[in-house]
Amino acid sequence: MQPKHRDGDVVAVIPGQWITHAHTIAAYAAFIGAFIVGVNLHYHKIVENEHFGYPIEWFPSVSATIGDRYPERSVFQVFIAICSGPRFLLVFLFYCLVNRPGQTLPKIVAGVGVFRTLTCGGWTYVTSTDDHNWHDIFMISYLVATLPWTLGCLALSPPNPTTIRYRKYLAGAFFGTLVPLIYFFIQHKVHRKPGAYTIYAFFEWTLVLLDVAFDAVTALDFQTFDIVVKDVKGLARGDKKRVQDSFLENEKDKPVGQVFNTRFDWQEMLDAVADVYIGFTFWSILTSLGLLVWYFPLWHMGISGYEVAVMSTISPFLLEIPPLKRLIVGNSTTVYATMGAAGLLSYLVKTPENRLGSVSFGLWQGCLAFASTLQRDRSDAARLEARINAWLIGLIASSIAKFAFWTNNPIWPIMNEQNGGWNKTGVALFTLAIARLYMRNSQIASNGAAQSLGKPAQGSSALAGLGLAGLFFALHSLLSDSSTMILWVWEGFPVRGPLAVPHGAVTIATMGLGLLVGLFYPNLIRTWTAFGVASLGAAFLTGFSNWTGYYGALVLTLYLTAATPMLLSNATRFPPGRTFFLGFMVYNVMVLFHVWVVAYAFVPGGPLVREHTDWVMATTMLLIGCGVFSAIQNNPTSSNLNSSNEKAYSPPPNPAARRQRSYYIYILLTLQLLSMSVAYLRFPSYNYEPYHKDSKVITAGIWTIHFSIDNDMWSSERRMVSLIRETELDVVGLLESDLQRIIMGNRDTTQYLAEELGMWVDYGPGPNKHTWGAALLSKFPIVNSTHHLLPSPVGELAPAIHAVIDAYGELVDVYVFHSGQEEDPEDRRLQSEYLANLMGSSNRPAILLSYLVVKPGEGNYNTYVSEKSGMKDIDASDWDRWCEYILYKGLRRTGYARLSRGTITDTELQVGKFVVGQEEGTGVNIGEELVPDDLRFPALFKGEGVRGHRYHVFDEPRYFA
Repeated sequence: MQPKHRDGDVVAVIPGQWITHAHTIAAYAAFIGAFIVGVNLHYHKIVENEHFGYPIEWFPSVSATIGDRYPERSVFQVFIAICSGPRFLLVFLFYCLVNRPGQTLPKIVAGVGVFRTLTCGGWTYVTSTDDHNWHDIFMISYLVATLPWTLGCLALSPPNPTTIRYRKYLAGAFFGTLVPLIYFFIQHKVHRKPGAYTIYAFFEWTLVLLDVAFDAVTALDFQTFDIVVKDVKGLARGDKKRVQDSFLENEKDKPVGQVFNTRFDWQEMLDAVADVYIGFTFWSILTSLGLLVWYFPLWHMGISGYEVAVMSTISPFLLEIPPLKRLIVGNSTTVYATMGAAGLLSYLVKTPENRLGSVSFGLWQGCLAFASTLQRDRSDAARLEARINAWLIGLIASSIAKFAFWTNNPIWPIMNEQNGGWNKTGVALFTLAIARLYMRNSQIASNGAAQSLGKPAQGSSALAGLGLAGLFFALHSLLSDSSTMILWVWEGFPVRGPLAVPHGAVTIATMGLGLLVGLFYPNLIRTWTAFGVASLGAAFLTGFSNWTGYYGALVLTLYLTAATPMLLSNATRFPPGRTFFLGFMVYNVMVLFHVWVVAYAFVPGGPLVREHTDWVMATTMLLIGCGVFSAIQNNPTSSNLNSSNEKAYSPPPNPAARRQRSYYIYILLTLQLLSMSVAYLRFPSYNYEPYHKDSKVITAGIWTIHFSIDNDMWSSERRMVSLIRETELDVVGLLESDLQRIIMGNRDTTQYLAEELGMWVDYGPGPNKHTWGAALLSKFPIVNSTHHLLPSPVGELAPAIHAVIDAYGELVDVYVFHSGQEEDPEDRRLQSEYLANLMGSSNRPAILLSYLVVKPGEGNYNTYVSEKSGMKDIDASDWDRWCEYILYKGLRRTGYARLSRGTITDTELQVGKFVVGQEEGTGVNIGEELVPDDLRFPALFKGEGVRGHRYHVFDEPRYFA
């Protein structure tokens, strides 16, 4: 028989004072959190008012802190939203406490409490910036309602001397504070007294603290209350089945049922989190090495010798030496600790050479620890699966971190506090993770093997090692950043395929799905059919663009992550030293191979692999195929499965397919939710406007950004944003901008620039087009864009973008172009003719932002600037140029400037100003005093300039009539 309503089972008991504590904590967190964030991010802006700024006013008001700026406004709003639930419960409980039959006052006070809470939501979510009038209406209503609420609480307060005393003191202080508050507000507003607003702000914050403290007193009253939750129909006793119960009963014989039909253990969950963070750290250090190596050939313009650091991954060969193997396997956690110490703390090393050395040693230790850990756990299928899961989910976490931080990993050694790094946080979390691993070591040593992998390995360890090489390279080159394969298939505007945001989250979701398929249906992946489908996906990615190519990318992504458990667990059957040594050695060869297809002009034998990304992809799949062959050898029955029998694809009974596996799935699902949140938060607004729209000005620039690594080996995106914003560029062409290779960190600088500056972006020819990159950023909508690879029979490929922008209602052509190097004159001649014909084929106004490798007035210059192209030099008298040029036609040229590079890159920024819709001027140089303000260049860069950026060559901008 079901229990009666009042006799139900007690499911939960919540002490009444917890409601007050929740309200107090959330309320204080809202205000104090916004204050901390605001002071740290926008201190000078939030202390400034309509009359004075810092240092006259030096303490922010409440309204300026919580309502004026992002993200402090969001911090406040989030915690106030959390506070609303406890707030309504607080009002309800106080009503229950003081209500008496026949009395009206408790109902009135409760009504005032509800009204006051609603008006709080009003002035919280309708800021003064949104609607000043409604914000004030809600705020004034809230303050007015505070008086009857306070007096009502005093009148109805239970006969507890302590609470009555606290309420009297706090209420007296609250209303007493109103007097000086109003006084100093008048001094500021009417009399404009310097510093009065700061004093007013102190009293305003005091009111907030007193207001929350007054309601916090109810914790003493509510000690007499318990909130009791009863189950009146017996569901909590198990009388009724839940959806989960029915599901698990139906799925109990399947892998998913085995995973989730188990109890949850927080200690084991922490172990899984620690393992995943170690995996994340490993991938962070591995993906950072190429960046540091790349710095040196950039500055040497050829082989530097530091490239030998790529061999830091071959350390597992030490496991072939028995005494060292015993020592390393027995102390793998310590080896991991040295990985983190050397790799994560390397950002503190200022000298590029020493920083590279520190990261190289960290990666050496990381690869050694990775191989030795798999060796240690290979006799226990459960623990081995956990290590593999953690390693692969660490890659997914690394990709999500790059997705959230605009393709930079925040704990890379090229990051620091100034350019957006979270290095200290990374070190702290790694320390906690290592501490957790040390705590677990004794348990691992005391537990016996739960399940052996079975009979000894069959076949050659070389095949397993080659399979690892293909796997490592494919995961690193294609999946270490969510935008890499999206840029492979990008073909320009109008958009006909995926975008880095939000579709990067789709790539990440497919990675997670692949891992689940590999865990639950490994025998399905361990087939030549699955490998064949993946090979088709690779072919589609390599050979097609837009959505067709991306669908192939997703198929390949799913297979790579699904095959990871199979290939790694198979490799552990063989001696780890030789197997993982071969895997990492061939992986290193593949890393060089996929760089040489574009760097062929600078390396021995480079022309043999010139422009052969298809060879790289084919080799990768052949290597993985070797691993699949080895895995089938060691599990021969899997190749003869009946595809109609679903259970045949499921793994055999395995302790790993129980509670332990569930923790990694929980982590994976959490990461997927984080990825989706990042995609939502980063989705562009597309409400961009040029800087001087009333004057119809286009300020255009050309900049060779040197792969976004500055002279001191730091990521340079944020410094680039500052300069581009300060020069008020509406359109900017970027060269040497393709970073989507292992050696460059698989990055995309244009994502951060576009989102931070509010600009449309065309990445230009993708990383599979074998160029050093050309990109276009525009405040104006890009109506259409096409990508060109100019004739290059001998030297490096020359990329070009031909974009049509909508500038103030008129279509304007913009060309971004990088010519071939000086050593190949015939290439440069053919390229000049191609581009001249391209520019001459359009009658629209046009701007060329280019890198021409030519002297003014000589040679190919006269092809670019000619009747065929119709283009003119922005300043033909500027003789001191060799690389960067700005040409134009059909626009009124008004100004030209050259800005020194500082330490951001090795090339200056050139800037031109044009007016749309006006005839070309006389070309006569005029003084700045004759130029309208909107057409002038910023005075910021005159003289010594700022941060190493100043007008140079001419020492000041040039203006034209």
